[in-house]
Amino acid sequence: MKDVRQIWSCEQLTSWQYVWLHVLTMGVLSRLTDPARFFGEPVHPRHRQYEALRAFFFEERPSGEVARSFGYTPGSFRVLCHHFRRDTERVFFADPQRGPQEQPKKSRARRLVIEMRKRNLSIYDIQRELAAKKVELSPTAITEVLREEGFARLPRRKDEDRPATVRPEVAARADVRRFQLAASRFETKLGGLFVLLPLLAKLGVDQLAEEAALPGTQAIPAVNALLSSLALKLTSLERKSHVMDLVFDQGLSLFAGLNVIPKTTFLWQYSCRLGRSTSVRMLHAWLKRLRSQMKVEGASFNLDFHAVPFFGHDEFVERHYLSKRSRRDKAVLTFIAHDADADVLCYSNADLRKGEENDEVLRFVQFWKKAHGAVPAHLVFDSKLTTFANLARLDAMDITFITLRRRSPSLKRYVLNSPPGAWREVTLDVPHRTFRSPKVLDQTIVLHKRNGYPNPIRQLCVRDLGHEEPTILLTNDDRSTPRTILERYARRMLIENGLEDQVHFFHLDALSSAVAMKVDFDVTLTVIATGLFRLLGRHLHGFEHAKARQLFRRFLDTTATVDVTPERVRVRLPRRAHNPLLLDSGLLAKPVAIPWWGGAKLEVVFP
Repeated sequence: MKDVRQIWSCEQLTSWQYVWLHVLTMGVLSRLTDPARFFGEPVHPRHRQYEALRAFFFEERPSGEVARSFGYTPGSFRVLCHHFRRDTERVFFADPQRGPQEQPKKSRARRLVIEMRKRNLSIYDIQRELAAKKVELSPTAITEVLREEGFARLPRRKDEDRPATVRPEVAARADVRRFQLAASRFETKLGGLFVLLPLLAKLGVDQLAEEAALPGTQAIPAVNALLSSLALKLTSLERKSHVMDLVFDQGLSLFAGLNVIPKTTFLWQYSCRLGRSTSVRMLHAWLKRLRSQMKVEGASFNLDFHAVPFFGHDEFVERHYLSKRSRRDKAVLTFIAHDADADVLCYSNADLRKGEENDEVLRFVQFWKKAHGAVPAHLVFDSKLTTFANLARLDAMDITFITLRRRSPSLKRYVLNSPPGAWREVTLDVPHRTFRSPKVLDQTIVLHKRNGYPNPIRQLCVRDLGHEEPTILLTNDDRSTPRTILERYARRMLIENGLEDQVHFFHLDALSSAVAMKVDFDVTLTVIATGLFRLLGRHLHGFEHAKARQLFRRFLDTTATVDVTPERVRVRLPRRAHNPLLLDSGLLAKPVAIPWWGGAKLEVVFP
């Protein structure tokens, strides 16, 4: 009581301190003057529980009255009584157990931590040195010790001020001026890429880069930039991991004619420099060279769209239908043209916006006319690829087409109500097909004028083809039999298989990754890579129609030992079951001069 009065006599208190002291002293004085209030008005929660339970169990006061007296709701007081009945030996008044007043680990290591900080070691450096001395202390504990001892944060240090530890190795910068074929020997994980070098040299990839007017620098010319990007596409590794993992692989840099392979930043910036016109020039130059090595006449094309899913947050990316998810989502729409006879991709465009996709078939026609000298003779595509008005334009250009027609409710009723005698059974010459004898309703119809197709058109309604609902085809081919038309449309699945190979082997859908490569350039590289694998398959007996992933697994997915001299590069491939087929192909029969190696020759040898 005397201490409280001394506090009140202090003249340096603020107004708020006077208020709080008034409340405090009034409570203290009231309890000192009336000690019975300590039991009637308990303050501590445990004391309040004790007095309430005593009043109910010992004094036998009603439950509602006790709850009101001590500030409980009736329900909460019943719960309190229930818990007390289950634990009657509960201790209400006991001093809290105090823990240890010091931390043994921190106390033992305090002197060491102070000595190390005086040597300008960081928290993690201190942790490593303590661990070497068998003292386990977390970074948080070290921080607490330094804060207690009054140490400030360590300023940023130069490399020479840091302790000698294992540090990341700095890779050299890609520069063709530092490339030289000095006498050396090394191992590479990508030995199979050298099998493709004779084909690339024969196709004249260096001239392709010049004709397409690809950009380049003094350090990385156009042909080396193209080969670097193409090599990563041919390795079947996803863009999210395939560059920095291969930075120190000398085989990959030798393939591209550089001292080291370009890094992630260069590939991203280089692809952003290429517009749609550059991609079209690349496709023209590539198609010209591909046709010089294999027959690509373009007698019939399969056309299709593919939506490349996008997983980022770019607000300018539009939403398209994704078949994998069965819903519309952010994606980049890509148009692809596939030669049905040569089984190669001839055209692609990933620079499409909504509203432009319907006219893309006409842009492909103009592309092929410029490349081949004539419009494509035959096109096969899905119902959602273009409009009836564009079908009329194709018909006016004497281009034969086969397309699906959307099954409206009225059209399905018309097909189901057709008389049985109008249907004719057709036997398809497809030995491995389960449903080989569908029934066809062959008619010539006139579409409504609002559709935009003025001429009569042939309609084939097909049932018993393996689908629950009938398939309806539209074509301007009046000469071919229903059997020929159905067999040709069945071959449209080739482009579906090609898309599946591009997605799973060439990772066409790998957009959100460390290498943010421009989609149109990446798809153009995919067209070149698929043609290169198809050309390789043509030289291997029994693998003429094999997919890219099958060729890579059997022939190219291998290590190699490389011996380099100024005049010759000798690549030694390990023993594999399919090496005899490579020997019989004639591709590696004699050394081949590589232009981007300064005329040095490549020799691939087998054990």
